[in-house]
Amino acid sequence: MENVQDAIGALVLMSGLVVIVYIIARYTYLVKKAMIENGLAIPAKSKRLMFIDIGCIMGGIGLGLLVSSMFSAMDLDENTTDLLVWGTILIFGAIGMVLAHFLRNKFGDQG
Repeated sequence: MENVQDAIGALVLMSGLVVIVYIIARYTYLVKKAMIENGLAIPAKSKRLMFIDIGCIMGGIGLGLLVSSMFSAMDLDENTTDLLVWGTILIFGAIGMVLAHFLRNKFGDQG
């Protein structure tokens, strides 16, 4: 019975993720289509800055995973370990977002 609940939970989670990605992709497509119809072009530097944002955020999350792996090696309570691991990942992800913001402001003003 527990395996069925786990399978249903995973199915709901994956379905939700697919729906969210579809909604974001559809919205982005409609915005770009409206911009093209109104004669506005999407600047090439916005794509470059998007990759900087993604790189900083993924780098922060990766660094958070690396740092949080040392909590797994410690002899701590399971709940404490989970809290420290997720907290570290979120903190380093947030640091990556802040770094991306500063890089966007630094490189966004240049042509």
